Amino acid sequence: MKVVFAGTPEFAAVALRALHEAGFEIPLVLTQPDRPAGRGMQLQASAVKQYALTHGMPVAQPLSLRMDSKDPDRAEQARAAHAQLQSLDYDVMVVAAYGLILPRSTLAIRPCINIHGSLLPRWRGAAPIHRAIEAGDLETGVTIMEMEEGLDTGPMLTIERLPIEAGDTTGSLHDKLAALGGRMIVDALRQMGAGSLQATPQPEQGVTYAAKISKEEARLDIGLPADVLARKIRAFNPFPGANAVVGDVAVKIWHAAPVAGSGEPGQVLQADADGIVVACGEGALRLEELQKPGGKRLKAAEFVKSFPLAGLRFI
Repeated sequence: MKVVFAGTPEFAAVALRALHEAGFEIPLVLTQPDRPAGRGMQLQASAVKQYALTHGMPVAQPLSLRMDSKDPDRAEQARAAHAQLQSLDYDVMVVAAYGLILPRSTLAIRPCINIHGSLLPRWRGAAPIHRAIEAGDLETGVTIMEMEEGLDTGPMLTIERLPIEAGDTTGSLHDKLAALGGRMIVDALRQMGAGSLQATPQPEQGVTYAAKISKEEARLDIGLPADVLARKIRAFNPFPGANAVVGDVAVKIWHAAPVAGSGEPGQVLQADADGIVVACGEGALRLEELQKPGGKRLKAAEFVKSFPLAGLRFI
């Protein structure tokens, strides 16, 4: 089976690696254009592009796949990509966190299958891993689905569940789901090749949407309950990193846990070698790992040595 692969970040690169190692022929890889990254803001290839080039796979990086784009450059690149796909000998396109919308013209060329990191129809959209943790879900998973024009609305081909552990962050859960998705897409394509893969419409009940994460969300409202804040901290680790202001400094909080305690929201109840405890709207948070601007991540006991908290409040 010949597979065109479309994806961009590490989640997708894991799936590409799984397909390659399973022996599928990959005549073309689509990924987003190189973006500035790092302190020097140098152009950096996506994780998918890096893997593809290392293993000799042809790569295309159109700005868009919409031939009706009002931007002439995007429209031209979309037409070129469309012509390339039409002329290419392949059986299926696999899509994973590509970041570009596939228009009807692309979906009509060959079957398109998506690897989505949630239990559809829950958490359709851009940030299913973040939103599942933030909402306090006890489980998530991966859905392999047929693509259509709607946002993650297509029929489901396979689905597998995964528990969300108490200490899971978006980073740790991402890695588990990426590995699961890589295994599942290999199994799904093998079933497709054997003619045994069946599609099931998504349930009409239980639809939720996982909106894209914004940096503005990273600012914590200390007036919220401690358990809600703890989930947000886990959900925003590693991006965008939850933060709160203390002494006019925006401090990132990477790990925290709800504990017993009371006081005015933001009041520092404890700040010593045993940790930092801050009162919230309900209960309190024990801050376990923090970071000052330009500094390194520090355990709370180390943080208080260089950042005395006496008389300060978290806001």
